[in-house]
Amino acid sequence: MENRLYTVNTSSTAGGVRNNVLRNTYNLLALSMLPTIAGAWAGLQFNFSMLFAGSPIMGPLLMLAVMWGLIYAIQANRNSSTGVVLLLGFTFVMGLMLSSTLAWTLRFSNGASLIALAAGGTSIVFFGMSVLAHTIKRDLSGMGKFLFIGTLLLLAASIANIFLHIPALHLTIAVISCGIFSAWLLYDLNDVVKGGETSYVSATLRVYLDLYNIFTSLLQILGIFGGNRD
Repeated sequence: MENRLYTVNTSSTAGGVRNNVLRNTYNLLALSMLPTIAGAWAGLQFNFSMLFAGSPIMGPLLMLAVMWGLIYAIQANRNSSTGVVLLLGFTFVMGLMLSSTLAWTLRFSNGASLIALAAGGTSIVFFGMSVLAHTIKRDLSGMGKFLFIGTLLLLAASIANIFLHIPALHLTIAVISCGIFSAWLLYDLNDVVKGGETSYVSATLRVYLDLYNIFTSLLQILGIFGGNRD
């Protein structure tokens, strides 16, 4: 009887931890949108994309280095309030980076509509993957290895296209990126739901990056196919 009660209490505690991590993840994710919007606004207002106009290769590589440095710092402080502050700073930087894509989209006469469509599409993907993450019974742990390899290949192709400037490759990368990060979103949310991720800071970082890449990919795809220059 005592062993049974211990098992029930342990299970109840684990369930409470999972629910707490999930709730805090969603709350921090919503909060992270504010510095992202602020960063994007600042980037548009101060023409952030033109800072690297003279160095179109070194600029993205420098921002990539800054991004990875902040990710490392966030993970090192993922169980403290410092991690939250670093995460919010990171999302501001990501907003600055996003401003380049937004500026490109706003050159179209229907640019604002394309941004709204991309945001709506990202929300739909998030809702769908959230529902699936809570209901799916299959073990998704094996997905991580394949998604990691796919992401590395995608990153290599993206860096290569900085030099090659091939429009067809750019479109292919955007489409594949949307698919890969949608799968990452399912994997990461399911990991939180199943109790695999115990830090809501790390969980928020993972989900945020998934949504960020889905949004930018959709924005590029919509701009290519639906951008109106009239």
